[in-house]
Amino acid sequence: MSTGSSFSSDTGTKRGTADTGGINTYKGEERALRANRLGTPGLLLSVVAASAPLMVVAGVMPTVFGVMGIVGQPLLYLILGVVLMLFGVGYAEMSRHVHNAGAFYAYIARGLGPTAGAGASLVALVAYSAMQVGIYGILGFEVSGICATYLDIELAWWIPALVAAAVVGVLGWLKIDLNAKVLGVLLVIECALVVIFDIAAVSKPGPEGLSLHAFNPETLTGAGLGTALCFCIAAFVGFEQAPVYAEETSRPQIVVSRVMFLAVGYAALFLAISSWALTVAAGPGSIADTSLKEGPGMLFGLTEERLGSTFTDILHILFVTGMFAALLSFHNVVARYAFAMGREGLLPARFGRTNRASGAPGTGSLLQTVVSVVIVLAFAFTDDKPVGDPTAPVLRLFTWMGNVGALGVILLMAAASFAVIAFFVKRGAGRAQAPRLVASALAGLALLTIAVFTVRDFDVLVGSGPGSALSRLLPGVIILALVGGLVYGAVLRSVKPEVHARIGLGNEAFQLEKAAESESARR
Repeated sequence: MSTGSSFSSDTGTKRGTADTGGINTYKGEERALRANRLGTPGLLLSVVAASAPLMVVAGVMPTVFGVMGIVGQPLLYLILGVVLMLFGVGYAEMSRHVHNAGAFYAYIARGLGPTAGAGASLVALVAYSAMQVGIYGILGFEVSGICATYLDIELAWWIPALVAAAVVGVLGWLKIDLNAKVLGVLLVIECALVVIFDIAAVSKPGPEGLSLHAFNPETLTGAGLGTALCFCIAAFVGFEQAPVYAEETSRPQIVVSRVMFLAVGYAALFLAISSWALTVAAGPGSIADTSLKEGPGMLFGLTEERLGSTFTDILHILFVTGMFAALLSFHNVVARYAFAMGREGLLPARFGRTNRASGAPGTGSLLQTVVSVVIVLAFAFTDDKPVGDPTAPVLRLFTWMGNVGALGVILLMAAASFAVIAFFVKRGAGRAQAPRLVASALAGLALLTIAVFTVRDFDVLVGSGPGSALSRLLPGVIILALVGGLVYGAVLRSVKPEVHARIGLGNEAFQLEKAAESESARR
């Protein structure tokens, strides 16, 4: 596949064109992900699964309704859908020119320079790892509850969390084709059950009847709006992962951009309709109090009233499998970021090699599994709550890690928006590119605004008091990753300029290195 040509913003050296489609080995090592392994359906299922639709409906939506007091959550999803569509315009165009498993940081490196790319690479690794690890908390809590209810077994939440980490690690070691099939089956069933609930809620509305009040702009006022923006934008996370798989797709110039827009459109409509169905079922006037009181249990209670206990039991099971699908998706993305960083010298070289048998980024997969296990164990050892108490696994692991990750992704999207502008301006963008650049600028400004609101209101997100140390420490994780990455990039520029120069190049770096060696041999 041809990646086009560009110039390094830091060095001014040509970062040339290279046909990398057939390059799977270099100096006897696997240095490329297997090409032509994913089409539109497989890639779409992989990225949409990361959003875990049922987890959003059961976990995120009640939090936004109750804790943040935002009744207009359905309207918020539509507004954010527009923002992310604007972001996707430039992001998709960038994906046609740059095919790299490091997606975000590769784009930022191409537009804002390798040093900025190094900073973004570490932010991406930390953000996606945090989001994945956070899901282990709520998955472990839900499985623990299911065992207590149906099997009369008292099981600590961290036991199923560790089992899930092991299974995800094994599947991550295998080829993406298997993972796509697993994700697809789980996702289709999960979405179908949510749609059935939506229909049942509209068919049998709550005491306030079939109301469209949740789409009234006045419902977006309130002190919790900033925190709601972070929660809701996190529900879309997944679509931006499509370029991570560009090296493994057939016709990446077409498939990647198509999947991104399909994923955003699907998420905006699905989430808006489902959150509206919740307001109809509970009543827009009482949805906030009900959500605050019942939390994730609200969905299951409303479902049982309309569809019976058997359907609700199935929904509980699909709640778990949906989270497992999200874990698989995030695991694959983190592994590919680690692979891209290893291939370009940002991590040890072994991370930049794939398994010969499956073509999967095995070392990156192993890294993510180890990180997940260590963090889950850390929370387990400090858990002094009785079995069944959601405080440790949910309000700490899930909420803290989930929001740290969401903040990181928001900042990456904002930076990528401005990187798109810089990339095409450097290439002499004409009038044809002007609409895309304007869309990227609008998206970047909107995303930065959301990031500012998120940091300002982080005490609400983590449930701590105003001005608490925790509300500064948690977002500080992302800031520390950014600063650390930028310093690392600056050091590389001085100490290892050849490594610094190939940040964001992906397989092109090895094509150029090979050409340089050939030229040297001729001389």
